[in-house]
Amino acid sequence: MLLRMLLLFTIVPLFELWLLIKVGQVIGAWPTVLLVALTGFFGVLLARSQGMQVLYRMQYVVQSNALPAEELLDGVCILVGGALLLTPGIITDIFGFALLFPFTRALMKETVKKMLRRKMTGGTVYIYRRR
Repeated sequence: MLLRMLLLFTIVPLFELWLLIKVGQVIGAWPTVLLVALTGFFGVLLARSQGMQVLYRMQYVVQSNALPAEELLDGVCILVGGALLLTPGIITDIFGFALLFPFTRALMKETVKKMLRRKMTGGTVYIYRRR
């Protein structure tokens, strides 16, 4: 797990930097900076609007005496998507927007659910309670 995290936090930023340099060589430095700034700006707006929609859905579900499991998962996806969009880079922006748009978020949620189910049935997911 530590090796995976180390690779994630070193290889991904290096690849993002390389990709930004390549894009900057093609379209120029200032357009590249503007692209990164605009994706961050529009990402924040989209995350805010999607977050509010999920919050309203969550309130409705709770008022009908049900557990808001899907809405909580949507909220986590929106939070992660917003964080990815604030991170400068093209690949992180693609994944960030994918987590913010409802259609692609639903596809990514299904993938995560399948992975969690597989780990739970395989006995590799443990939940600990702090005392």
